[in-house]
Amino acid sequence: MNGKAERRKYIVSDFVAAAVTWLLFNILRYDEVAAYEGFSAIQSYLFSEPVLWGQGLIPCFWLVLFYFSGYYNKPIGKSRLTEFFSTLITVTIGVVLVFFVIVLNDLPKSFHIYYDFFFTLLALQFIFTYIPRLTITQAGIGRIARREWSAQLLIIGTGEKAVRTAENLYKSGSTIAGFIQERAGSAIHPAIAGQVSGTLYDLPALMEAGNIDELIVALETQDSREQLTLLYTLYRYKCPVKVLADNTNLLGKVHIKTIQGIPLVDITDNNFSAAEKNIKLFLDKVISVVALVLLSPLFLYIAWKVKCDSAGPVFFGQERIGYRGEPFRIHKFRTMYTNAEENGPLLSVGNDARVTPFGAFMRKYRLDELPQFWNVLKGDMSLVGPRPERRHFIEQIVKQAPYYYLLHNVRPGITSLGMVKYGYAVNVSQMIERLRYDIIYYENMSLVLDITILIYTVRTVVTGKGI
Repeated sequence: MNGKAERRKYIVSDFVAAAVTWLLFNILRYDEVAAYEGFSAIQSYLFSEPVLWGQGLIPCFWLVLFYFSGYYNKPIGKSRLTEFFSTLITVTIGVVLVFFVIVLNDLPKSFHIYYDFFFTLLALQFIFTYIPRLTITQAGIGRIARREWSAQLLIIGTGEKAVRTAENLYKSGSTIAGFIQERAGSAIHPAIAGQVSGTLYDLPALMEAGNIDELIVALETQDSREQLTLLYTLYRYKCPVKVLADNTNLLGKVHIKTIQGIPLVDITDNNFSAAEKNIKLFLDKVISVVALVLLSPLFLYIAWKVKCDSAGPVFFGQERIGYRGEPFRIHKFRTMYTNAEENGPLLSVGNDARVTPFGAFMRKYRLDELPQFWNVLKGDMSLVGPRPERRHFIEQIVKQAPYYYLLHNVRPGITSLGMVKYGYAVNVSQMIERLRYDIIYYENMSLVLDITILIYTVRTVVTGKGI
């Protein structure tokens, strides 16, 4: 499935739709407004500087609005009904903005013309946007039905539920790559006797092959503890993990998607909508650029103090594990003496002899974290999200709390709920205690919560309660 090609189709169709709509609307405006304002011919009006600027900028405005609405996030597998309402809502918001910013500057012969303008623009923009979108979506649905596009699904379970789930998923256009026994000796339904790929022991090798798009859990057991234990082991594979909705007692807040009558819950998803994800990413980039520019004098002062405080580099880089389990290099101002970890990775404790005098001051006010705005700008991190850890400590954490892998579904942050509510951890046990707050954040992610955490972080920095 070529998601990028489909996304380009939607973007091009939306741009053309907006350009055609604005051209037709300007022709209407000429009949009702332009002649009244002194234009003697429609050509002179359409080629006037304000109209030409609008003809170029208005389509770009619509693309930006559609991006922030989240419409382009998942170009394949769209629902026609959802698409109708999402297009209607976004177009209505956009038309209101265009109407109040641009159209109300017109001087019509009659005030009532404004009503005609608004509803005409709304109708034109919706029709010219939605019909091409529907055409592209319908073509995509046809390709899925013909299995030209097909998600590769691996079903964990070999009983009646697994068979019923597989039948319905197959009808929806998915391809069943195989079935996994919960354990050696588990009962296998006769209908899938030749399609069993192995047991859970074989799952890592199957996932390593890289041709599985989703994992579907359809076990016969109703033992919640047993199912949770299994689910925790699946988070590491960095792909959607879905369970039947009759097992939602296992979970907190869930997102249910019904496929051919089978309700499935994506337990690797979070509460962020597509629009919120795009807004968060945009704000991350903008705030990072502003912070790096405005704080540059402070950066220079801190760099000078670090050099005066002890021998060694100004900045400290270290590998951390981030989004989707990918390693990246985090940047900080150096707070420890050089070669502080020559005997292996260690967490910092109170009155740590490895920390320099100015390093202790920076840690108190979290100033050592400032270079991570560069990590945010690069896309390695976000302003708010679970703090990234080193692989050495992750391997210890997941032995006691395997659900830690859930946090790799979001970008790590400069600050987090765990940091403002718990603070620094000095051992793995405390890291697991702090993990509770990060899971709470994960299950309740929202822009409002992000803003709240940022406010708490500013308070922490100002009051010096960083340790």
